Amino acid sequence: MERIKEALERAREERAGAGSSGGQPRARSDASRPVAVAPDEIEYTQTRVIPLDSARLVERRIVAHLPAHPAADAYRVLRTQVLRRMTDNGWSTLMVTSPTEGNGKTLTAINLAISMAREVNHTVLLVDFDLRRPTIGGFFSDAPMPGISDHLLHRQPLSEMLFNPSIERLVVLPGHEALADSSSERLSSPQVVELVEEIKNRYPARIIIFDLPPLLQFDDVLAFSPYVDAALLVVEEGATTDLQLRRSHELLQNVNLCGVVLNKSREESSAYGSGYGYAHG
Repeated sequence: MERIKEALERAREERAGAGSSGGQPRARSDASRPVAVAPDEIEYTQTRVIPLDSARLVERRIVAHLPAHPAADAYRVLRTQVLRRMTDNGWSTLMVTSPTEGNGKTLTAINLAISMAREVNHTVLLVDFDLRRPTIGGFFSDAPMPGISDHLLHRQPLSEMLFNPSIERLVVLPGHEALADSSSERLSSPQVVELVEEIKNRYPARIIIFDLPPLLQFDDVLAFSPYVDAALLVVEEGATTDLQLRRSHELLQNVNLCGVVLNKSREESSAYGSGYGYAHG
């Protein structure tokens, strides 16, 4: 995957050059705003708690909750790198996307959120904003659960959609039904702006991770980018091309790029096959 690695390096150098020439990405948050600080123990009295089905999660390649799992180490390293960037810049909201489908963005978002929540200084809200193909709720349970679509279509209160997957310091806001019609327009609509502001105001001290659709297939990410502090781009070794990576970098040139995750990296892979490489822009 030498070409991808070279493209990652070029992207990093180009962004560094842009920064030195005064082309700084636009800031979306107060740098003095603290990144989440959480108590050691949290009791959920209003948020719905669903049982933790560890076997189900592992079957779906969600492993960050298992301290001894070899792939969990990779997510802990990723967590440390991302948290350092977010802390240094005063960021608390992060969107996760990929150039195309199947690169592993949702798996990365879920595992990263779990790994961050296991770090006792942080609480995390994971939000499924892939309105075209919401899948996060299904990773945790087969039971029907309300989500963002119910809020946008039926004005269901936010408090009725949130759940805790029996992982301390982690709350999930699922998507529920797909909204394939005019998704980008919905993401920039006053209703969505109101929802995002409600999420931020309700959890001002939490790290909020938004799972977004693929960058090159829809314009949803660009429509949503003004509402978050930074982006994390997930690319796949052996699948993402140089052209796709360069195009993604061009589209994200006005977004604070927290980093690029090279998913399924053969050099870093464990026996579980979840290796990755990371470069920050």
